[in-house]
Amino acid sequence: MRTSRHRVREWYVLVLLLGLVTAWPTAGRAIARQPIDSPAPNARAAAQAGAATQAAPAGAATQAAPAGAATQAAPTPAPGQAAPAQEAVATGPVSSKTWIGHEAEFEEYLRTAPVVKIEDLPIGVTKPKRAIFDGNGPIKRAAWKPLAPGFHGGFYDSYKSEIAAYELDKMLDMHMIPPAVEREIKNDKGAIIQWVENIKSWKITDPIAGPDANAWNKQVVAMKMFDNLIGNIDPNLGNWLVDPSWNLILIDHSRALTGEKKLYHVLTRIDAELWEKMQALTEEQLKAAVGQWIGDGEIRALLERRKKMADEIDKLVKERGADAVFVK
Repeated sequence: MRTSRHRVREWYVLVLLLGLVTAWPTAGRAIARQPIDSPAPNARAAAQAGAATQAAPAGAATQAAPAGAATQAAPTPAPGQAAPAQEAVATGPVSSKTWIGHEAEFEEYLRTAPVVKIEDLPIGVTKPKRAIFDGNGPIKRAAWKPLAPGFHGGFYDSYKSEIAAYELDKMLDMHMIPPAVEREIKNDKGAIIQWVENIKSWKITDPIAGPDANAWNKQVVAMKMFDNLIGNIDPNLGNWLVDPSWNLILIDHSRALTGEKKLYHVLTRIDAELWEKMQALTEEQLKAAVGQWIGDGEIRALLERRKKMADEIDKLVKERGADAVFVK
């Protein structure tokens, strides 16, 4: 015979069983809604945290995020795909001497590139022109000088002197004269010369240009020495140019490299390295390099001017001493 205590126990067990049956469908539905390959909530949170702190691929540049900006991982390149290159960062003014290291390429371009337009220029006694290229090459514009050897405006000019001056500049490793070559356009032969972009004129009475006084003075010394060597009788405001990097650029040599023996500049300082190269020039070397553009008489005149320069330099050294004369 069951006692009241037994009946109470049976009712208690029955209530527990009913509670389990009621809860089971809800738990089953929750498990069914979770995809098989989906991590549990805690695992997913950990994975997201790991992705946020993932290191950039090996070799990728490290770049600090701006203050207050969210940290973002560098994108991983697809298999077989190179990582994107960083943009070049400008470190200072750009030089207008774009031809340095590309002389042969620029010379060939000047000789052969299509000229789409010729413009008259309202400057200069010899009436130079400007040639416009199609814009797809390393040079956009050029000075065009179809200046036949002879007297123009009372002075002897020749387009060939422009080319000879450029060739001498190359022999001396000066890199101060833009490329100049011979070309024929519309049955006219002349010198076509790279138009130097982004420059301004400089005159010798102007103050020192640029932050480095020694570097600037050395360029001015080299310019004077070269003018004397080639017998340039027409160095003036429009023929000395300065670019944003404070490079001195020399143009317009159609009146140079004649039989003139006079030295235009009085030299007080000498670029030792440049003078050594000038002294090393031989008549044979000069004939091979510029004999196509100037005659034997003009080459001998150049050598005579060099002899005059040597006499002046020797005198300066005796009076002031080598250290006060030579710029190194």
